[in-house]
Amino acid sequence: MALITLRRNFYRLSDVWINRALAALKNQPINHVHKVVKEHLCPWFCSLQPEPFRVRFHHACCKKFHSENGNDLHPVGEPLFSQVHDWDRLEQNLKNEDEQIFYRRLNSFTSSEEVLSFISTLETLSDAMAAGALQRICEVGKKDDNQRLPKGILENSIFQALCFRFEHELSHLSNTSLVTVLQALILLSMDPQSSLLLNLVAECQNRLKRGGLEVHNLCILGESLIRLQGPSCVTLEPIIYQLQGEKLETFTPEDIVSLYRILQACTDKVDQHQIFLNKINNFSLSLVSSLSPKLISQMLTALVVLNQTQALPLVIKLGKYVERHIPQFTDEELVKVLEAFIYFGHSDRFFTKALEQHVAALCLTLDPEVVSKVMEYCGRKQILSKPIFNAVAETFVCQSEKFSPSQISELIEPFGKLNYLPPNASALFRKLENVLFTHFNYFPPKTLLKLLHSCSLIECHPVNFMAKIFSPFFLQRLQGEQSYLDRLNLAQLTQLFLTSVLECPFYKGPKLLPKYQVRSFITLCCSLETPMDFQLYQSVKTALIDLLGARLYFASKVLTPYCYTIDVEIKLDEDGFVLPFTVDEDVHKRVALCIDGPKRFCSNSTHLLGREAIKQRHLRLLGYQVVQIPYHEIEMLKSRLEVVKYLQRKLFSQNTGVHW
Repeated sequence: MALITLRRNFYRLSDVWINRALAALKNQPINHVHKVVKEHLCPWFCSLQPEPFRVRFHHACCKKFHSENGNDLHPVGEPLFSQVHDWDRLEQNLKNEDEQIFYRRLNSFTSSEEVLSFISTLETLSDAMAAGALQRICEVGKKDDNQRLPKGILENSIFQALCFRFEHELSHLSNTSLVTVLQALILLSMDPQSSLLLNLVAECQNRLKRGGLEVHNLCILGESLIRLQGPSCVTLEPIIYQLQGEKLETFTPEDIVSLYRILQACTDKVDQHQIFLNKINNFSLSLVSSLSPKLISQMLTALVVLNQTQALPLVIKLGKYVERHIPQFTDEELVKVLEAFIYFGHSDRFFTKALEQHVAALCLTLDPEVVSKVMEYCGRKQILSKPIFNAVAETFVCQSEKFSPSQISELIEPFGKLNYLPPNASALFRKLENVLFTHFNYFPPKTLLKLLHSCSLIECHPVNFMAKIFSPFFLQRLQGEQSYLDRLNLAQLTQLFLTSVLECPFYKGPKLLPKYQVRSFITLCCSLETPMDFQLYQSVKTALIDLLGARLYFASKVLTPYCYTIDVEIKLDEDGFVLPFTVDEDVHKRVALCIDGPKRFCSNSTHLLGREAIKQRHLRLLGYQVVQIPYHEIEMLKSRLEVVKYLQRKLFSQNTGVHW
């Protein structure tokens, strides 16, 4: 093991003191040695430790001290005691405890200056300790997210001594020390063409070719080379090949996640490594319980980047452990977790409960990106969590200036999508209106349209902005460089225009030109209406035929002149008689049956979604008699006859004179 001398003019004990101490040790039994050593010899830490602790004798250092001073009381390599085996065991125990103390002290420092000051007091450092010290300098030395160390640290003589010795004693470094030094220097964004880095990489490549690197070292080397040379690094393939030949049982959880990160950088070769990925995914199931929050976040991120949609069992198991660690995640890690759950479509009521507690307690201190991502997750999974929504609404009212336009859009949209007004709705939308007035031009056109459309779903109509979004200037911005407007955007514009006509008759501004209006709100990509549930429709259709006497008396999937599609339409004349659906004359009333399946409600709820609520609201304003047939009421009926009686009550309870 290479020993790096940092200060050659270190404080030296007198020869007399050394002789006296060794003579005393000679005459003591072996079980008394440890006590004497603790009381008299302090080569490293006694002057540094703020409180008393047990001192350890470093035999290797003592041998070097003797040889440097020409004191041959005991020749190098000759045992001081007759019990050679006992002494070697004692020496190893003392060395291990010295290292433990060293690393404890090292991890307690919060600045590079403290680390350098600490190691400057040491006579010698093993290569592992020196590498650990360099790594700690890198961890704590960055200021304000700057990847480079301050100039004062780079010019520090101790830091330069570390780098100098690493460069000139590469062949003596252990594998772990070698890759640790390489990793630390790359994290500091050192010049890739510097002689130190080039020599480190060359030495690593030589040892890789000889097959002498262990699993952990291979993982560190792989990630370091990706950071230094990019995913196209030619050395990466041999590293992955060697890792494929290792037994996964020998990998630690940290190594498995590191392996995911290496493969994550090679997304263009996912198909090539898919068999290996399948093995890793299956093996990782057994490691989930031992992963830290940071590792869970990194594993989920890698699964997303690698598009491991077939690894849903692993995602589900990770989700069960995520809920336990939510308070321990950093804001950035929690964002990654939420992005992964959105990507894989995963949701869990226990995770939602833990998220509610976390957001409700810390919402005012959470990063805006976390707040908006939580709302995006709720919106995507249609989870109406009133504790989350209320806390987020309060946060936006108090701290709206912290949110970017895209974050504001992600924050507000779920309120409209899930048809929910928080207790402070008036303050929330007044604050939103002020933000839009002040920063209107900073919002991307599509983001702005989506935001205003969401407000209209819950009857918070953006009347003060309708003139702007119906103007040719805005429509041109919305179109951008494309030759046509996106169909979803046209549908949103059309519904906003319909809202201005039906719900805001006082609006007298510009109208939306017919060429920008759609004929139907059902689109192939993202519809403004939820398609009818087929099985639920079949149950209702059969009962309607029994009730009305023939299929002739109702129509299905009727497209109205107002862009909405009615699930089932029934026509009545002035006397309340049901007319055949083919008749257009003498129609006095139209009944619109909304056959609402589970997808028209918030998740695990009977709360109607915003797009269905606005549809039913508009149909009523257009003169339809809207009859809602929700799935949860139909599911309670046990027979066909019960369904018929249920529909009779729904359709004709207020028209006792009706005949069919």
